Amino acid sequence: MVDTLGLLLVVMVTAASVTDREAAGGVLARLRKRHWRISRVWADGGYTGQLIDVARAAWRIALTVVKRTDDTRGFTVLPKRWLVERTFAWLMRSRRLARDYETRTNSSEAMIHWSMSMVMSRRLARRGR
Repeated sequence: MVDTLGLLLVVMVTAASVTDREAAGGVLARLRKRHWRISRVWADGGYTGQLIDVARAAWRIALTVVKRTDDTRGFTVLPKRWLVERTFAWLMRSRRLARDYETRTNSSEAMIHWSMSMVMSRRLARRGR
């Protein structure tokens, strides 16, 4: 999960057998625990259904699903969803994340945090010039 600047808020790596919708509850719980002031989350169309009600009831988070319109053909940039894709592109510059070297989920999460800290520190170093 990222903020509106594309900076990392919460990371959760799961087994390949766990769907994104199943893991979303854990991500929202982590978000609420670490960033308790966040009240709105944008998600893609895969997170529809009961998750919207559960997010509102359990964590007081308004989950807004950003969907494509039915008359849209081909590739279109959807509002708010490109933020996550941009963050993925930043993280994929790290060679360690380009392949699945990790066997444990917590070490994989640590590598993601490490890569994002490199992205953020480079921005700060550029700004200080």
